[in-house]
Amino acid sequence: MTTTETPVEPTELDLPSAETPADDVQGTLSSSVQAKDVSFADFGVRPEIVEALADAGITHPFPIQAMTLPVAMSGHDIIGQAKTGTGKTLGFGVPLLHRVVAPGEEGFDQLPAPGKPQALVIVPTRELAVQVAGDLEAASAKRSVRIIQLYGGRAYEPQIATLNAGVEVVVGTPGRMIDLMNQGHLNLTRARCVVLDEADEMLDLGFLPDVEKLLSRTPAARHTMLFSATMPGAVVSMARRYMTQPTHIRANDPDDGGQTVKNIKQVVYRAHALDKVEVLARILQSEGRGLTIVFARTKRTAAKVADELADRGFASGAIHGDLGQGAREQALRAFRSGKIDVLVATDVAARGIDVDDVTHVVNYQCPEDEKTYLHRTGRTGRAGNKGTAVTFVDWDDVPRWGLINKALDLNIPEPVETYSTSPHLYTDLNIPQGTKGRLPKSAQTRAGLDAEKLEDLGETGKRGGSPSRAGRDAGRDAGRSGSRDAGRSGSRDSGRSGSRSDGREGGRSGEGAQRSPSTGSTDAAQAPRTEAPAAGASAEGAPSRPRRQRNRRRTHGGTSGAGTAGTPAPAE
Repeated sequence: MTTTETPVEPTELDLPSAETPADDVQGTLSSSVQAKDVSFADFGVRPEIVEALADAGITHPFPIQAMTLPVAMSGHDIIGQAKTGTGKTLGFGVPLLHRVVAPGEEGFDQLPAPGKPQALVIVPTRELAVQVAGDLEAASAKRSVRIIQLYGGRAYEPQIATLNAGVEVVVGTPGRMIDLMNQGHLNLTRARCVVLDEADEMLDLGFLPDVEKLLSRTPAARHTMLFSATMPGAVVSMARRYMTQPTHIRANDPDDGGQTVKNIKQVVYRAHALDKVEVLARILQSEGRGLTIVFARTKRTAAKVADELADRGFASGAIHGDLGQGAREQALRAFRSGKIDVLVATDVAARGIDVDDVTHVVNYQCPEDEKTYLHRTGRTGRAGNKGTAVTFVDWDDVPRWGLINKALDLNIPEPVETYSTSPHLYTDLNIPQGTKGRLPKSAQTRAGLDAEKLEDLGETGKRGGSPSRAGRDAGRDAGRSGSRDAGRSGSRDSGRSGSRSDGREGGRSGEGAQRSPSTGSTDAAQAPRTEAPAAGASAEGAPSRPRRQRNRRRTHGGTSGAGTAGTPAPAE
């Protein structure tokens, strides 16, 4: 892999020579872009794409887009790295759409296989698939490009029908795409543009074998782009294997040298577990607060916090791995439309929510590591907006926070001890004095989660009654949820906290039977096992004789007619 390669110059940008070191290339490109205040049209992008972006209010590229476009438009492989919320999606989306030929356009009928996918975007989570596909659809609104979303939790039949009718761009998660590929419905032999979005997360979730299988079905001579906010060594190693002399592009604001976005105000409190909800309720009443995302480490905590906030009058919803896909999409739609303004989520949503007007992010539980912290807090302060990130640190999480603080150089080594009555809480976050932990009736103006329709998606992958091939999709797309504990009885697990969770809704979360805050239903996978009727119990469950008499008959092996009274009644 080379990091000093300079792409062929497709625009008027003053690019340095090929011998210039990579860091100098990045700095010169950034300064050049800012000085000329270029637009998408300056890069030779199709006029229809430029017009569609302008209609969406997007006229000038962000640094990662301006630095990526000259390289990507000329067909060079790219490793793109930029902070969360700085526009990576259009960084690969615009060149991808530029190279796609849509029905009715010149050259479509001359394609070797019209209607077969020409581009593939692989993402780690369902929520991110929805977000990326939405951005691509907006950018191609003036064209007839057909884009399909393939991810678990939805019925197979509509996806198969759409593939058979013909598509140009496929956006999806690895599990569902491999299922459809193995069934012969997804043909990637004509996909000459491949994008791996949030590649580090795919590695964390164990998707590498699936990604390799998908790449093996694409042409050897393809244009590959890999994008992520963080770039660990494993990602770079994968790039060496599957990319051809990729250009590593890092985009930074010259005035923003830190790892976090400078537009995000970082606030960290050492909070007591029994007082967190009270503190959170006051923060949610701060002046100027808009849409807010609250991140929890476990599914159980996310459901509990969402319920408690709803009881206190807040319009809240939840997203976590125990919810069906319909409930997850219902909560996201309600959040984007403003019917709810508080979304409580596990890390399954940390990479898939792209809403520009999220003003606050609250880490209800300390993140596992600095990478998780970056992606959580990156849900606010997007597209140049300002935001506030508040993190609660339990007493036993102080050492973990110390590592995060050191890795990100946040200069907050000792979180201040904070309670719901602490004066600095009100001054730090602009909370009106006298605010209590319940939203006043006069402020309860949002429609709420129930105002958003819950779609029937013909869901697959539900634990307890799903096709076997869909079960993998449901578990892995949600971040490898704790299926190993699904069969364990709820009475023992429900009393445990979810502290053993690994933060990605994975491992042995031990959350037991969970009632969904959105649907009020209990997931079949988490429900206690139903045992067969015990001897001496009727079909309705009432014992026909006292237990001592049953034991005496069984001990003595009585065979009289009365002895048959202890057998279960036949099931009706």
